Amino acid sequence: MPNLEITNVSKGNYYIKGDLTFRTITLKTLKAIEVKAASTINIDLQQINKIDSAGLALLIEWIGFARIHHTELQFDNIPTQLTALAKLSYLSETDLFTIKE
Repeated sequence: MPNLEITNVSKGNYYIKGDLTFRTITLKTLKAIEVKAASTINIDLQQINKIDSAGLALLIEWIGFARIHHTELQFDNIPTQLTALAKLSYLSETDLFTIKE
């Protein structure tokens, strides 16, 4: 079974390691980021090996949760694969998912 690890390094700081795909995402994954716990959340994506549309959908859910709770959410070290998915989905052209190049 593919591996996925979401670690809370410190208050509001997380990293994701492994595959963020349809096969690895569960309800527990959805709840792994505690958007109410800090005014700013940083999620480091550098250690993601693989991401698919389910992974992109999860990130969008987290963005939605953050907005509801007035929490700033930032993704660091965005993989090229994720950037390509966002552009393919036209999400890079919206205020929902801003990609700085």
